[in-house]
Order: sequence, then structure tokens, then C-alpha cells
Amino acid sequence: MAPAAESPGRGEQAVSLEQLEQEGDVAADYIEEFLDICDLDGDIDIDARNGRAYVSVNASEGANLRVLSKPETVTALQELTRLAVQNKTGAFSRLILDIGGSRDARQAELSALVSRAVERIEAGSAEAELPPMSSYERKLVHDIVSERGFHSESRGEGRDRHTVITQR
Repeated sequence: MAPAAESPGRGEQAVSLEQLEQEGDVAADYIEEFLDICDLDGDIDIDARNGRAYVSVNASEGANLRVLSKPETVTALQELTRLAVQNKTGAFSRLILDIGGSRDARQAELSALVSRAVERIEAGSAEAELPPMSSYERKLVHDIVSERGFHSESRGEGRDRHTVITQR
């Protein structure tokens, strides 16, 4: 595993590399058992980035991980995996689960969404609101927006929390 880089955000505690490795191991065991129950094949990789454990499930082209790689399914399985880790370690987990490249695919979708929003701003809109999304996805959007020289902020509460893009 790579070292746990970057400091935590507001209200978050720093997590040691050892804790991230433990989270990754527990999550990998949970996912492996889940794949066995579903009779699916997959290779599990564990990594630590930005203070989070990352667990990736990949398979050869013939395997049918597509069933699990839909965004809603990955999010639900990620939450179940986080609960399994929390139950085993006694600590809240912010691990990220990727199945069959679903995170890269979603990042590409978010990038296209930001591009359309930026086009609206460049055409004269004062701001462009994006649909509600998870905190992880909002973080990705904030990074994409910043790279493109625009400003973004999160607004709303709970399931309605969304990103708004404006010019700097």
C-alpha cells in the first residue's frame, strides 16, 4: 500500500497507514466472500490514498462484473463494506470501493457534466447547479472545476447537497 498522504478535512481525524491497511484487509475479505456468494470472479487490489483505503475489484473481460459496476450498486456495496469494516475495527471507515473501473467511468461522467456547466457559464449564466451527489463525487467535481479555473461550492443538506459552479 502507498503511504496515507494529505491531511484530513474539517472534523476528520488522521488515519494511520496501519489503520488503512487493516480497513483494506477487512474490506477485501468481505468483498471476496460477497463475490463467492454471487459466484463471480474478481481480483482484489488494496491501496491507500488521500487518507482512505481504496479497494478495487477487477476481472478479465469474460467475467461478469458489469452486474456490480453500476454506480448505485457500487455505492450500496461500498456502504455495506464500510459497515463490515466498522463492525470489525470499531472505527468509522471512509474506504472507497471500485468495481470494474466504475470510479474512472463516473469521473469521466462528472468531467463531462462540469464541461456542460462551464459552457453555460461562459455563455452568460451567473452560475450552474449540478444535481445532488455523494460527498466523494462532490470532491471530485470541486477538483475538476478548480483545474478548469472556475469556483465551486456545495449547497443544500443531506440528499439534496449539490455543487454550484461560478466564475472566480
